[in-house]
Formats: sequence, structure tokens, C-alpha cells
Amino acid sequence: MRVAAIHGMVVGGVLALTAASVAPATASPAPPSPEGAPGASGASDAPGGLPGTLSGTLDDVLSGVRAGPEARGAAKAARAAASAGVDWKKCPPVEKLPAPVRCGTVSVPVDYAEPDGEKIKLTVSRTAATGPKGKRQGPLLYNPGGPGGSGMTFPLFGAGIGGVWKKLHESYDFVGYAPRGVGRSAPLSCQDPKKFTKGPSDSPLHPSAAYKRKMRGKAAAYASGCARAQGDRLRHYTTPDNARDLDVVRAALGAKKLNFFGVSYGTYIGSVYATLFPSHVRRLVLDSVVDPRAEKVWYRANLEQNPAFERRWNDWKKWVASHHSVYKLGKSPRAVQRAYDAVRDAADRSPLGARIGSKELYEAYLDVGYDDSVWAGQASALSAFRKGRPKELLTLASSSSDKEAAVEEENGNAVYNAVQCSDAAWPRDWSRWDRDNTALARKAPFNTWENAWMNLPCAYWRSAHARPLDVRTAPGELPPVLLLAATRDAATPYGGAQETHRRLAGSSLVTERGAGTHGVTGGNKCADAHLRTYLLEGKTPGDGAECAGRPAPEPVAGAKAAKRTRAGSPEK
Repeated sequence: MRVAAIHGMVVGGVLALTAASVAPATASPAPPSPEGAPGASGASDAPGGLPGTLSGTLDDVLSGVRAGPEARGAAKAARAAASAGVDWKKCPPVEKLPAPVRCGTVSVPVDYAEPDGEKIKLTVSRTAATGPKGKRQGPLLYNPGGPGGSGMTFPLFGAGIGGVWKKLHESYDFVGYAPRGVGRSAPLSCQDPKKFTKGPSDSPLHPSAAYKRKMRGKAAAYASGCARAQGDRLRHYTTPDNARDLDVVRAALGAKKLNFFGVSYGTYIGSVYATLFPSHVRRLVLDSVVDPRAEKVWYRANLEQNPAFERRWNDWKKWVASHHSVYKLGKSPRAVQRAYDAVRDAADRSPLGARIGSKELYEAYLDVGYDDSVWAGQASALSAFRKGRPKELLTLASSSSDKEAAVEEENGNAVYNAVQCSDAAWPRDWSRWDRDNTALARKAPFNTWENAWMNLPCAYWRSAHARPLDVRTAPGELPPVLLLAATRDAATPYGGAQETHRRLAGSSLVTERGAGTHGVTGGNKCADAHLRTYLLEGKTPGDGAECAGRPAPEPVAGAKAAKRTRAGSPEK
């Protein structure tokens, strides 16, 4: 499942033997028949430890990571970018970014081991800081997650969202960018967008053997499409490549050190950046933090999302039940589940409005796991449908028929798969997937199988995969780093923030207790205060701090609820 942020785009070691942290494995055939080679999971003998074949101190190991051909290539690309700068111009109409936002491009190598070889251009966007010159602290770069998310709209946050963003924009230029493969940054596509978004589709909670065979075939075909579209370039969609791109963008902006705000998958880019370029960090904010342990990247991380989403689904059902007087969906979570299941079963018998099957319904209601500001809208739509008023639900669950939206959705999914499948080895034996997901689905049925189908192309991936970087820094290597996380986050479970806190020496963890909205910033006054102090003054609350969870949403219905859903709904 894509782990991405609520803001803008609202969707997880073993050290490689090369500086790229991408020691290529042999490209595997399409059928996922034999299990990968021993150690294909990327795990070391001891969780979080360095592989037994490596010796020396942590400093020795990290020095090796930063001294290989990819490190030298990244340094060369950064020097070239610093010399070229960014030619800021009016944004093209396709970006839909009004003045005063300006756009440009930054050239990066496809393969950092060959910096003089093929290059691609990343699109970037910017608005200047609004405060007086004496308060300005340079550019703040933003990544919203995914993989596959674009941060191009970030320059609008100060005026468009306001709050803490407006305050930060007084001191920082807001700089967004589209990572490699995303949007106009050498866009990646693996399938005809019309076919990718075509519905209605079913989503059985207990898929039959025949259905599983169909989905395996679909996943293999998708992986083949990616291989045909990208060829050898496909192996260069790794998180370390994204981190190196980030450093080249930093250089192009004329910044000696990086100010970076990463959310969701963007936190993994930030953690890898901190490991590869610790001396280049000025301010680093990681919000809703991915677990960086090699053995979690990415197969286990996706499995661990499923019980977390089940817990958040139950949170929503309890909230709906507590407001039975408003929604009339049942006085207990079990009754609310029955009401949802009745609509789901109806969609399986005959697509709702001729375009919504159980899969489209699931995708609409997965949003409740990301952001509790959409809870009222989802409850209102289900309630109205049960009362014979289908319009709210049809609007909520219908995918856009707009061609541009279909292209964007397929593009995001293609980059998601390219990064996750290239970052680490995945099980090739279907029986492993079937066994793990069948067991999980008994306890966490809401999300498990759809999550599996989304990731299954990685079992058939055609290009070489990497070995995840061992994310960690030695004491004193980094300036203070701020982490923010909610204890009931489903997309990036809280343990990921705790593990990152342990691995980035001297970091500070701000915890939102009892909350589960994915993307802490902008919704909790206590957390926002820590964020302001850190970005404006460079101060953290020591080892960490705790904030009470934000209040539960108000139980509104009808047009008011629908409006809230459209404004706050995350993309996945």
C-alpha cells in the first residue's frame, strides 16, 4: 500500500556492499516460482544489525557507504547543479500552479555510478519566503510520500492551508518537487491509464483459488509492462537514488545545507539522506515515520500495515456507533460493520450506479484509516445510501473520468511499484504470499488482500533489486532532527518512529498519543508548536515530548460532511 501524506498527497538494515546501497541481484524471471536466494528478505542475522561479513566500526562502515562510485557521482552531479542553478519561470499550465509560484527543472543522472551518462530532469516549484530578509532561512524542501507522490503544490501551503505553514513560510522559501518518474519528472507508466482505472471491480474478502490465479496473472502482466517501458532504467528507482536526487536539488537551489520536511515515505527518503549525507543536513523533519529496518523493507512493512488499518477501521466504527442518533447505522461497531457489509454485498451483486463495485467501495472507505477528518463524510454517505439516497456514496466512491486524473493515478502507482520492487528483494514463491495473507486476513480482513494485490507485481519484477541501506548515524554526525508520529497511525505504525529515533543519534521524537491521523503536522497545536520552535530556532524538546491526541471529529451529515471529506481526504 502506498503510504502517503495528508498534506498535498495524502500513503517503510542491511548495508549494501557498495556505496550505492544497491548491490544488484540478478533480474528474476516473471513467474514467481522458486523462492529467492537465501537472504533475499534483506534481513541480517540480528534485527537491525550489520551483516556478519562486514567488519570494523560503524564509522568505518558508514565511510564505505559514502566513498563509492555512486557517492562520487552524486558529488559531481551536485557540483554541476550548483553551477547551473534553477532557471525559474512561470509554471506551465499542466502544473495548475498560479502566480507567485515559479517552476524550473534540475538535471540528475539516471545512474549515479555513471554521472556523465543518461540524465533526466526533475521538475521543481517555489515561492519565496514572505517575511523580511532578516528572518529568512533559505529553502525548505518537501516530499509528501508515496512512493509516487508529487510535492509540486507545496509552495501553496502557506496561503492555502495557513496555520503553522503560514508562519513557517515567513522564514522559508517553500520548494516542492516531483521525484524521478513522477509527473513531468521523466514520467513512468506501466499500463494504459484507462485500463488501470477502469471499474467496477470486485474485492472478495475470501478470494477463491480462481480469483488468486487471475490476480497473479494481472500482477505479472503489470510487471512486464514496467520492464518494457523502462528497460535498464527501472533498477534506478531506489530510495538511495531519491536521496541523491534530493542532494542535487539542494545544490541547484544554492543551499549549502538541506532543510527538508518529509511525510510518510518521504521520511524514509529523509532517513536515507541523513545516513548518506549527514554533514549536509541543517533541519530535518520526519512526520509519520517509516520503519527503516532492512528486514521490513518492504514486504514485512506492508504486512504490518494490515492489522494497523484494521485497528483504525474499528476506531471509525466505534465513533459511528457512538453517534447512532445522527447516522442510524447501529449502536455497536458490529452493527456498523453489518451496515457496511450490506452495501458491499449489494455492490458485488450489481455495481452501484453501474460503476462502483466492492473494490471501489473499499478504496473510498480506506480513507478513514488515514484521516479522521473524513470520518463524518464516510458515515454520512453510508447512512444516506441505506436510506435510499445514493448520491453521496456514488460521488464519494466514483473514480474521476478525467483523462488527466487517470494518467496521474497510473503514474503514481507505477512509481510506487518501481521504488518498492527495486528497493529490496521480495518473496518469489506465491505460496509464501498466500500463506502470510490468508493468516492475516482472518484477523484483519478489511485491508489485507487488497494490500497484497497492490504489491504483488514485486513477485514478478524483471529488473535487479537493491539491498536496503543500513539507516543509522553515529553520535554527533547530525544536527538535531525532529520526528513526529501518532500512536495509532495505520499507514506508518508507531514502531517505525521509535526505531528511527534509535537509529538517528540525537534525534527527538514528538508523539501524538491516542491519535491516528496520518500526517501529524497541521492538526495538533502542541505538535505544531514543537515544529515551529525547531524550524525557526533549531531547538528540539530533548529526547522527545508527548502531545495529547486531537479531538474526535464532530458528527455532521449531508452536504457539510461531504464538503469536509472532499477537503481532507488523502490520496493513497
